[in-house]
Amino acid sequence: MNGGAARHAIIIGGGASGVLLAYQLLQHPASDFRVTLIEKRADIGRGLAYHTGNLEHLLNVRAANMSALPDDPDHFWRWISAREATRPLCPDPFCFVPRRIYGDYIASLIEPLMSDRGAPPRLAIVQDECVSVGQGPAGVTVAVAGGATHAGDFAIFATGHDAANAGPVPHANPWTSPSAAGVDRDATVLILGTGLTMVDYVLSLLSEGHRGGIIALSRRGLMARPHRRVDPERIAEADVPFGASISVLLRWLRHRIDLHVAAGGDWRGVIDAIRPFSQRLWGELPQASRRRFLEHARAWWDVHRHRMAPEVEARVAQALASGRVSAMAAKVTGVAPNPAGALVHYRRRGESVVASVQVGAIVDCTGLVRDPRATSNPAIRSLLEQGLARVDPLRIGIETGPDCAIIDRNGVASPRLFAVGPLTRAAFWEIIAIPDIRTQCAELAARLVDGGATTTTA
Repeated sequence: MNGGAARHAIIIGGGASGVLLAYQLLQHPASDFRVTLIEKRADIGRGLAYHTGNLEHLLNVRAANMSALPDDPDHFWRWISAREATRPLCPDPFCFVPRRIYGDYIASLIEPLMSDRGAPPRLAIVQDECVSVGQGPAGVTVAVAGGATHAGDFAIFATGHDAANAGPVPHANPWTSPSAAGVDRDATVLILGTGLTMVDYVLSLLSEGHRGGIIALSRRGLMARPHRRVDPERIAEADVPFGASISVLLRWLRHRIDLHVAAGGDWRGVIDAIRPFSQRLWGELPQASRRRFLEHARAWWDVHRHRMAPEVEARVAQALASGRVSAMAAKVTGVAPNPAGALVHYRRRGESVVASVQVGAIVDCTGLVRDPRATSNPAIRSLLEQGLARVDPLRIGIETGPDCAIIDRNGVASPRLFAVGPLTRAAFWEIIAIPDIRTQCAELAARLVDGGATTTTA
């Protein structure tokens, strides 16, 4: 604490990451902070991940692991149990809750703080879009689209997943329901990507009675594996080959899986066992190995690491078996828009012949790792244009220090600008799920309350 006026943190982004950070800053017992939370959506705490109204869109992490509070691991389980006491939705901690309901849970954390009638209130919500951020010796200045500016001591970017820019015509946003996007129910829909975002979009199409064909296409045609009721294997930190090349690391992982399966275990137990070490593994992975992982191994890792709820797997398997959905390993070689939609040219993996298919809509579900230089977020663009941030060499995020401080074009970590959540994936990689983000937010809040960042010049 500074012993004077309350310090002011401006959090840009009111999705799950922003709410968790605001909660930690305001609930910390030694905190002297007030918080301004800037979010352009009316709903606080939902972001892209939890705004869906489709109850078939389930979390891909079991309820037991989805507490928002790292020091209270049963918090979400108690909340969902109390909420659903008269109409059980979640029979046990292994269940997978609709994402919309999880959004209700995140919002419930901030609601008591929003009703705080202090003088002045410690939390202010600004429904607007942040368009630029400036940094000076005495603090930060944040401008919003409506014309107002807000001055503070710190600005923290919690902007979550960057929505895709408009793609080829006709293009449908995967975060918008097919009906709202005007997708013709009788048209063939081409989905680019075969991961969890594709799964959600397929469920949306099916629930809205789509009658046309549904084609899911990706370079390898890999789909997320399902969850099973298995416990993590026990792996000692000393047994993990930190700092090894990606080839050595993957050989070690396959060997551990082979041994575990031979002993009657499930490969999921090994994947889950290394989760506590994943950020350190990424941090100590040589740069060349990081690049090789992203180019050659990421798709395989993702389908084993980010899994489907069993109920979702059953729906998708049924749709594939019935022919309602088809999946292929292929690459799009060209898109020719026409009055009916577009003629898409593609080449199947391992083949040289180019085939074509007429589609009524194209949906980009290729993932959330995008080059920040192509971002549609004006606040991030303002940082890059001013040189207050720089893109990491692999172009998967902006550079941040281990304490979440944003690093400028000269390699200097800011004492006032920070980031949390998916925006920091270049430094942490495994930072898109609540179990990782909750810890990151709690640690950053504690550092800010204690006096700020500790990163030195990069």
